[in-house]
Amino acid sequence: MDAASETPDGRTELTVRGARGGRGPATWGQRAIHSALVALGPEAHRYNVRLAAPVEPGLPLDQVRRAFTDLLHLHEALRTRLLVEDGELVQVLDPDGALPVGLLHRDTPEQAAEAAAELLAAYAAVPFDPADGWPVRLGLVLVDGLVRQAVLVLSHTAADGWGMRRLVRDLVLLATGTTLEQLRAARGFAQPLDEAAEQCSPRGRRRDAAARRHWRDKLRTGPRTLLPPPPADADPERRFPLAVLRSPELVAALPAAAARLRTSDATVLLAAAATRLGLLAGRRELLFQVVVGNRFTEQAAEAVTTLAQEGLFHLPELAGEFAETVRRCQGPALSAYRHSGYDKPQLAAELAELRSSGVELADHSVFWNDTRDPLAAAMPDGSAEPPAVRRELTFPDTFPLRPGVSVAVDVVAVPGAIELLMVADSALLDRERMAQFLCGVEELVLEAAR
Repeated sequence: MDAASETPDGRTELTVRGARGGRGPATWGQRAIHSALVALGPEAHRYNVRLAAPVEPGLPLDQVRRAFTDLLHLHEALRTRLLVEDGELVQVLDPDGALPVGLLHRDTPEQAAEAAAELLAAYAAVPFDPADGWPVRLGLVLVDGLVRQAVLVLSHTAADGWGMRRLVRDLVLLATGTTLEQLRAARGFAQPLDEAAEQCSPRGRRRDAAARRHWRDKLRTGPRTLLPPPPADADPERRFPLAVLRSPELVAALPAAAARLRTSDATVLLAAAATRLGLLAGRRELLFQVVVGNRFTEQAAEAVTTLAQEGLFHLPELAGEFAETVRRCQGPALSAYRHSGYDKPQLAAELAELRSSGVELADHSVFWNDTRDPLAAAMPDGSAEPPAVRRELTFPDTFPLRPGVSVAVDVVAVPGAIELLMVADSALLDRERMAQFLCGVEELVLEAAR
């Protein structure tokens, strides 16, 4: 039985009663994110997954509350807490509970958008306690009694970017007339408890062992250095610049290049990144950590949970021609995808043991994260900025030093363009060389498309 009751202080409360509950071991994705959040400490909020989106043309508050309450029933990750018991991480699915919802009232849609942006920043700036409370924060902004903006922030323990997009898709369906029963019948996704049971099965244990063996083998044999290490006198308080290349041309060029080269557009981009980094570093052997969505099965494809983990992409040698480099990337990319699901804390312990025994591991401080998703184009966009019509390169921000990271690049689909977001250790790459890398990746793809 569900209920939603207003409180006089500008908040409402969504309640769940009698849903499925239970406890079990944490999933590989939950373990990986939990360990990262613990390491980040007060900075853990940087991993929060967030969205503020307009609700057009506006919906009654009761209708939106019902939709969100149904969403809490549909996706169990939203009611899952993570606890450490006897040194082991376990997940607890609450069958009952309440979610507070912040309510704001504004006079105009423009004011509502501003209020939503401020609320999003406030919600996203606070880390979640994974053991205490559900991993979701919700706020609604109303104009003339109708919800015009929705603010949603999730802990990364509940969903990755792919999961967030599926969550929003299902929320839109529930808010516009699809029933909970219809969605349950249509969605064949696995819930986190079911996912953990599969990972603990003999087949899951074999997959975990094979992935960790792949990592150990590649890190024993891969290149010891990609970019030269920072100088000894590098400022320990230095910042990582953020460079953003927004490219409208990549939208059409990527599928065209993939068709010409008879591969996926993800492999084309990965090969372009490997080529340009090799030129910058003066290396022909490359090794990246590639973030993999791990949504290769029908059940995983629809799941709202955290599945993404890093795979290890090892390219023994760049080719002289880009088309040949693309061909050489296909096998290593598939191997990285195949071995991207594993118990990360266990792998970290094994790598620490190798280091303590004197084994020098390969440099794996470069990260590549292609976040593009077929659902991205259908997601609500709260930006008022018109799409770019030509390449734009900006340096909008800087970030604190990231231990274990020299370069990290995200590929993001935005309206009318594809963005390449790059952060790099300023002691290794200055802004000019970052720009050379990003523009070089774009130019390789455009040339391949032609």
